[in-house]
Amino acid sequence: MSSALTYGISTCDTCGNYCRFTAGLVGDCPTCGALVHARKPRSLVRALALLIAAVILYVPANVLPIMHTATLAGGEDDTIMSGVVVLWTGGSWPLALLVFFASIVVPSLKLVAMALLLLTTHLRLRWRARERTELYRLIESIGRWSMLDVYVLALLVALVQLNAVATIEPGAGAAAFAAVVVLTVLSARAFDPRLIWDRADS
Repeated sequence: MSSALTYGISTCDTCGNYCRFTAGLVGDCPTCGALVHARKPRSLVRALALLIAAVILYVPANVLPIMHTATLAGGEDDTIMSGVVVLWTGGSWPLALLVFFASIVVPSLKLVAMALLLLTTHLRLRWRARERTELYRLIESIGRWSMLDVYVLALLVALVQLNAVATIEPGAGAAAFAAVVVLTVLSARAFDPRLIWDRADS
């Protein structure tokens, strides 16, 4: 199977322009002047390192409290899962399902999917190359929506200014969760999906 690389053509990661290489695999983009590589340098290593960091932080992101609520009746710490339970028992089951899906299911599936892409690419498997490419595109498209919990928490902290009655403060779990989302996004960005086809062809 022939590819653009076979004809000495690649794309610039900065401006997206197609670039032709007269010699070698590195050159300057004729449009923006950025350094262009035929494939992202050390793509698998960088993507794996970021993914491992995300997996490590995934545990405190779900165990540590994501916010602390202080009222006249006392204080309460909520993790992501306890917040889902509170929403569900309070009758807001659509919001509970949304938070559960966006903050627990999606990050977990993203970690598993990225691990699958890295493993199959490293092993040079020909298995379902087109489907794996589509999986990568899906991971990239839904990455930002995993920040729903952080957005909701930031909104609550901004809106609840009744310091005499109640205060809401972000917990350590929120920072860990945001780090997990950012690291998975960076891992997906570091991964070069063209390697799926290169490794399969070789």
